[in-house]
Amino acid sequence: MAVWIQAQQLQGDALHQMQSLYGQHFPIEVRHYLSQWIEGQLWDAIDLENPQEEFKAKRLLDSLIQELQNKAEHQVGEDGFLLKIKLGHYASQLKSTYDRCPLELVRCIKHILYTEQRLVREATNSSSPVGGMMDSMSQKYQQINQAFEELRLLTQDTENDLRKLQHNQEYFIIQYQESLRIQAQLTSLATLPPADRQLREPALLSKRATVEAWLTREANTLQKYRLDLAEKHQKTLQLLRKQQTIILDDELIQWKRRQQLAGNGGPPEGGLDILQSWCEKLAETIWQNRQQIRRAEHLRQQLPIPGPIEELLNELNSTITDIISALVTSTFIIEKQPPQVLKTQTKFAATVRLLVGGKLNVHMNPPQVKATIISEQQAKALLKNENTRNDSSGEILNNNCVMEYHQTTGTLSAHFRNMSLKRIKRSDRRGAESVTEEKFTILFESQFSVGSNELVFQVKTLSLPVVVIVHGSQDNNATATVLWDNAFAEPGRVPFLVPDKVLWPQLCDAINMKYKAEVQSNRGLSEENLVFLAQKAFSSSSNNPDDYRSMTMTWSQFNRESLPGRNFTFWQWFDGVMELTKKHLKPHWNDGAILGFVNKQQAQDMLMSKPNGTFLLRFSDSEIGGITIAWRSRCYFTSQSRMVWNLMPYTTKDFSIRSLADRISDLNHLLFLYPDRPKDEVFSKYYTPPLSKAVDGYVNFPFLSSCSSIPCGCLLSVSCGRSDSMLDTDGDFDLDDTMDVARHVEELLRRPVESQWGGQQS
Repeated sequence: MAVWIQAQQLQGDALHQMQSLYGQHFPIEVRHYLSQWIEGQLWDAIDLENPQEEFKAKRLLDSLIQELQNKAEHQVGEDGFLLKIKLGHYASQLKSTYDRCPLELVRCIKHILYTEQRLVREATNSSSPVGGMMDSMSQKYQQINQAFEELRLLTQDTENDLRKLQHNQEYFIIQYQESLRIQAQLTSLATLPPADRQLREPALLSKRATVEAWLTREANTLQKYRLDLAEKHQKTLQLLRKQQTIILDDELIQWKRRQQLAGNGGPPEGGLDILQSWCEKLAETIWQNRQQIRRAEHLRQQLPIPGPIEELLNELNSTITDIISALVTSTFIIEKQPPQVLKTQTKFAATVRLLVGGKLNVHMNPPQVKATIISEQQAKALLKNENTRNDSSGEILNNNCVMEYHQTTGTLSAHFRNMSLKRIKRSDRRGAESVTEEKFTILFESQFSVGSNELVFQVKTLSLPVVVIVHGSQDNNATATVLWDNAFAEPGRVPFLVPDKVLWPQLCDAINMKYKAEVQSNRGLSEENLVFLAQKAFSSSSNNPDDYRSMTMTWSQFNRESLPGRNFTFWQWFDGVMELTKKHLKPHWNDGAILGFVNKQQAQDMLMSKPNGTFLLRFSDSEIGGITIAWRSRCYFTSQSRMVWNLMPYTTKDFSIRSLADRISDLNHLLFLYPDRPKDEVFSKYYTPPLSKAVDGYVNFPFLSSCSSIPCGCLLSVSCGRSDSMLDTDGDFDLDDTMDVARHVEELLRRPVESQWGGQQS
């Protein structure tokens, strides 16, 4: 199915080439609805030039038609009705086209698959890591489907053997009854006269000896059949366990890991349809084998024959029960996680799903799922099977939900749409741990039975760690806890242990993933950006990326200890940059107009050799969520002819009044965006169009436009008469006072035109 997923992403000429592969000879709808089955067959194993391979091709044709018919039968509803007719028509069409020449079907499908793979390879460049990963995934899917085919054949084989055993045993019982009848006749001879007894007894004795000899032979044969069948079931269960391990311990765990990384902004974890189809095949195969083992046990009880078979069957029954229990409990999963930063008194949602619910008919008696919030310690006790006495760490409203079966998709799930955390009970904190470092989890649990109450399951699953907050101001630090946990948690960990320190490159991957997701940009953090962050994190001056590759960063350095000389942590500063960029600077970041991760000294070094009026945009070192403009200009206060100035940082508050582009437009002394791009070329498409026409008796001017033409030195003197009051402690230029002038001008210009200009209107 991996090839078909990629083929659907083709564009342009490649898409047309792919579409031209299909037609009446092989409809594209068949490729779509049977994509997983088609890619799982061994088409290359058939030699098209060998007529003796025709029987293999015929078997594939029959299987293809059967799969189509099965798919058609499962369609329901209005849309399903039309699809059911269409798929049934295609099944008949393919049978009539290829029934006499099945090798041509194989040739057709081999050509389609080969061409699709070539087109996908060319489009994704198979030499790239992505292309190689896709090839590997396709190969893995094929191996899984091949294992299912082997399991199907083994199960069919044991079914045939079981029927043969049952037939032979029934005949044995008939012959056994015949021996009892002969014995009864011999016993009745005692009542006859000696002459009659002597006449009839030899024949009956001979017949009894023959039947008993046959029964002895047949009993040994039946015992051998039973042992052979048990050995085949052992082989099937070994393969089943291996296949289940691959699907549950590899594929499902990887899906859960992708789901966790998606919480940090990683790519979506992907749908569960393929996983569900695999789990349903496992459930179907397990159940078939379980029923076979039970029938074999019934035959043994019906006709006990001394030997090891009783112990073998008990072992098989125990093993198959363990396998299906592991499958059911492992496939009760959280499809949509609750928010990992959870605010009290706020509505939230989550979805849990049982991947084998439809196949095991659990929906016939829909189970109820309950959600409870528990602490980290309670989660540890739960996984150790310790009695937690139904403890919880808070109260969730609307925390019960009945699982619903959706026929069109075949999914059984519970959608919690209106949960709300009413209160939270916190545990005693350890050391320097803050409330935003305390982790909870939502426990989802349910109980249901399968197979007419043959097996009763109690299933539980834990959400990803949740940090509970009561105020929006805690969101920043809570997000840091979640980011660290999602990025560095190991599969199968004790809840919710994470390493206290990680390598700097690992942290870079995590924050880059988060940055791109939050800013919704393909432009991530460059190597130069990451060096800047390393310098900030480690108070280093080295510009060499290799110097940081083996360095580690602790959780305390990340979000517990303040940066040197500041009152905020590394994460708080970085999160402020993300928030500012996400809300106000995204287009400029995507355009490459913002260098951002540059310190004051670097900005000065970069600008000193540039013409006056050259400027760059960098994130403020001294203020969370601030961006400043550094520009090259002549100096008005010293004998130096040229200097680099830094404006006081703009924040979200400033940009909610006037955008960055408009502010840059207002400042006429800013001419070129570093290194040499005219500012209008970069920012003009984001300028707010000026409104100079009177509207309802008022004249509207862009904010600060009246001051934009005033030279920098004049603006300073106008605002306060003293040049030194314009500089902050770090030498940044303060426009706050000049804003008072601008506001005064704007206030005058907002008065009715009649009173301001003596009734003259323009």
